[in-house]
Amino acid sequence: MRKRAFDVVVISLAAVVWMPVVIVASLAVLIFSGRPIFYRSRRWVGAGTVIEMVKLRVMVRNANQIVAPVDSGRFLNTPLDSPLYTPIGRVLDRLGLNEIPQFVHVLKGEMSIVGARPLTDNVRGALSDQHSDLDSRWETPAGLTGLPQLVGRHSLTDGQRLHLESAYSRQTAASPSIALDFKILFYTVLITFGVRKPMSFDEALQLAAPRRQRATVHMSDLATPHYGAEADVA
Repeated sequence: MRKRAFDVVVISLAAVVWMPVVIVASLAVLIFSGRPIFYRSRRWVGAGTVIEMVKLRVMVRNANQIVAPVDSGRFLNTPLDSPLYTPIGRVLDRLGLNEIPQFVHVLKGEMSIVGARPLTDNVRGALSDQHSDLDSRWETPAGLTGLPQLVGRHSLTDGQRLHLESAYSRQTAASPSIALDFKILFYTVLITFGVRKPMSFDEALQLAAPRRQRATVHMSDLATPHYGAEADVA
């Protein structure tokens, strides 16, 4: 309940900022890339929950029909220098502005501000091949940002990313913390705009450690890039 209240209050208070940004960004997509302005796709936001997610379009039309190689990581992150991005789309993605329309999903209760990122069908299927306990990362709702975003999606292996998301989900399910969600959101903004350097895997994982353990936990233990009973050696 506290997490849900945090989401609604933050997005409602910030509407005076994000709504004009969405309007300007939408016009930029229309002018420089044409229609469609928005990109809609089927996304998993929970263990058994799928929604049609809306984002600003940042890639060429029908980019979703181009299959990314698995050796790029099963999350299939597309590098910003990929020709799939439109020029304006590359800017919007770098600043995370293409994600802002997802605030609507948060207000509807389908997502949260902080949580494990939603997955497409093909990414979920690829990850499930290596991680049978994949859905345990969703003990709390999917989110707009999370611990992996504090490190950088291109700086983590799939196993490390899943481990960070699972650690946050377990900790939040056991003891919801508005302070933790605010800290992750605040750091996300600072890192996105270059005010703060990205965190290391160790530093991000430490945020999800129960407060009583933070003084005694060993960073060498936290840094082990595992997820569930399986390790990602990619």
